[in-house]
Amino acid sequence: MGTPAPVVDRRRETELLEAALRAGAHVVLEGPPGTGKSTLLRALASRRDSALVLVEGNAELTPARLVGHFDPALVLDRGYRPDVFVDGPLLDAMRGAGLLYLEELNRVPEETLNVLLTVMSEREIAVPRLGTVRAEPGFGIVAAMNPYDAVGTARVSSAVYDRTCRIVMGYQSAESEQAILTQQAPIDSPEWAAKAVALVRATREHPELRVGSSVRGTIDLAGLTHELALVRGVPPTHWRTGLDAAFVALSGRVKVDESSSRTAEEVVEELYVATFGAEPSSDEAPPSEGGDPPGEA
Repeated sequence: MGTPAPVVDRRRETELLEAALRAGAHVVLEGPPGTGKSTLLRALASRRDSALVLVEGNAELTPARLVGHFDPALVLDRGYRPDVFVDGPLLDAMRGAGLLYLEELNRVPEETLNVLLTVMSEREIAVPRLGTVRAEPGFGIVAAMNPYDAVGTARVSSAVYDRTCRIVMGYQSAESEQAILTQQAPIDSPEWAAKAVALVRATREHPELRVGSSVRGTIDLAGLTHELALVRGVPPTHWRTGLDAAFVALSGRVKVDESSSRTAEEVVEELYVATFGAEPSSDEAPPSEGGDPPGEA
């Protein structure tokens, strides 16, 4: 396992997760994207020296993909024997005393989630033709989900919640997000970085946006602005360069409410002007190579 990214301003959540796992509980981490759920768990797994088995939750995650399967070719040659069974991520974690990290819990089919119920209650699973597999001490399940995403998701059953503990992770403070930005992106001006954080945080409060951007948008905004300034040969605080970078970094992350007639680019520009001020008269945009303005086709 490589060195995990530092965890910023998540002491309480780290303590809660560590205590829950030490108590033998399984945990659901709830929060919007970009709130550090994966970072927190990776850091904790590294500190515990536990293997972290990652599973991406989606409609294609069948029970066989989660648990494992018998190799068909070897079954024909040797029959149904334990040595021809290919462990899936669940059995990998159970046998290896690791942590099974199930991302996007509310995208996993109910049939697959039902497989986990006995594992969470009894710490064992009965696999047809293989027998009962018992989890080694230290095994745990941590699932993550964004409760605000209604596209392609399903309601998690009460049976799952009854077998898990829940930790809510909201967005961090502006100071913490600026610290994350400083760790993960090139920062040419602390003042500019503070404004970039404020811009992205404002997308979460705008009345015409039903979904705002996470701190990942801030990181991309900083990186794009830095590199675009180098390409254009202008200072990294160049107003128009920052706006163009904001279009690219944020317009795909934010979601405009259906009741609004404006585009994502128009809302991003409004917030950019509100945060960075109007374009200075001397801050002319670099020559364009042609093409349509942002947001137009």
